[in-house]
Amino acid sequence: MMIDQIYYWIQNKVFLIFIILCNLLGTIYGYYWYTEQLTNTKWYFIPFVPDSPTATLFLIIALTAILYKKHLPLIECLAFITLIKYGIWAVVMNIFTFIELGQVTAIGLMLCMSHAIMAVQALLFFPLFKIRLKHVLLTAMWVFHNDVIDYVYMQYPIYSMLNEYIQHIGYFSYWLSILCFVLLLYIMDKDVIFD
Repeated sequence: MMIDQIYYWIQNKVFLIFIILCNLLGTIYGYYWYTEQLTNTKWYFIPFVPDSPTATLFLIIALTAILYKKHLPLIECLAFITLIKYGIWAVVMNIFTFIELGQVTAIGLMLCMSHAIMAVQALLFFPLFKIRLKHVLLTAMWVFHNDVIDYVYMQYPIYSMLNEYIQHIGYFSYWLSILCFVLLLYIMDKDVIFD
């Protein structure tokens, strides 16, 4: 059965190490991507600017702990929510960028693919996580605080051609956050992926 095969692979040490290394490369590249913006960011906003690489960093930490038969449920919850949120967010922003530019770019396609994979990973590895309601509440504080930093203090990831739509993007981001938490609570309640 396909579900059994997936469950086998996500528990396989070699596969986990491969995923950790892939995400490590992506995380390093992601922080590098933000270099220019971070150099112009006040120090107290820095943790809230590079959203996607921080999401993959959470996954790296969570999976590394699982390799050592440990669980960090808060980190697992942060990974799940932020991988889905910023994965979907970046795909949508890049599609809007294609529309605004009137063309599809190679770098935009790469960003769409890599960020879509982020969201898929959240769902893929959820069965290994030990998330409880208290971790969801703490993660919600982080994510909604991050939304305020992004769209009230204007520290959002820069997509210069979309700046005129920033209020709409902020509104979309707020509802995307809510939908990510609704999804997590549904999966936790129904245990819909693996029983």
